[in-house]
Amino acid sequence: MPPSRIAVSGSTGLIGAALVRSLRTDGHEVVRLVRRPAAAGDEVEWDPKRRYVDATGLVGCDAVVHLAGAGVGDHRWTEAYKREIRDSRVDGTAAIAEAVASLDTPPKVLLSGSAVGYYGDTGDRAVDEGAPPGEGFLPSVCVEWEGATAPAEEAGIRTAHARTGLVVARKGGAWGRLFPLFRAGLGGRMGNGRQYWSFIALHDHVAALRHILDTEALSGPVNLTGPAPVTNGEVTAAMGRVLHRPTLFTAPAPALRIALGEFAGDVLGSQRVLPGRLLDSGFTFAFPGIDAALRAALR
Repeated sequence: MPPSRIAVSGSTGLIGAALVRSLRTDGHEVVRLVRRPAAAGDEVEWDPKRRYVDATGLVGCDAVVHLAGAGVGDHRWTEAYKREIRDSRVDGTAAIAEAVASLDTPPKVLLSGSAVGYYGDTGDRAVDEGAPPGEGFLPSVCVEWEGATAPAEEAGIRTAHARTGLVVARKGGAWGRLFPLFRAGLGGRMGNGRQYWSFIALHDHVAALRHILDTEALSGPVNLTGPAPVTNGEVTAAMGRVLHRPTLFTAPAPALRIALGEFAGDVLGSQRVLPGRLLDSGFTFAFPGIDAALRAALR
């Protein structure tokens, strides 16, 4: 992509901040959606709860990347927090889709976040983008989340849904919590350890987002996971190897259910998700294996 004007929501999060750095390093102009009055030339005000976006700030944008949403694992899943998870994604996405669709010259592409939670628990079965949605809270949220981009699609804007897996990073996300535990020698298997974790290195995730922006043939769902999902037991062993620490502890399933409530079902669930469309479109992973992804995060 030649130097472009690109709007990004969720720009202070783990993935958004890394994407903004990458784009700016390569000479792109980035405008950030912020939930307060804009205070700088690179800011655009929006309020996902009110479905409001200052659409004038998006004028001239070649692409919009929407990554904002309440953290799935940040709080216990009370009914109130489940509503926040759902509303932050569906209402925020609808606001952005409606804003870009209203522009006289809309952006060429809307890249909207989603998650591999779309597929639910797949057990040992490998799935790609052709698989149907699973059952439960997160699959239902993902279906609504992706459906909220309809105004942009109806306006003829190329729209892609980045179904993100577990991002391996030193700070932030699931691994931001795992690294300190394993460094202290307190890490170990969760449940029986046979559940698949579909991971992706942060570096590869940002590269994949940029690949989607650059590849006109990519629209609809795109799985952002590494090519070789591993089990929780294999993750545990890899953490021990890379950090040179014992991994003797185990978090039994009943204890996780007490500690995490309903969210424990997703921690213990298995998702063996493959990046079929990324690979078919020519994307190359820099850190395809779990050991390489862990070492990249630590660097």
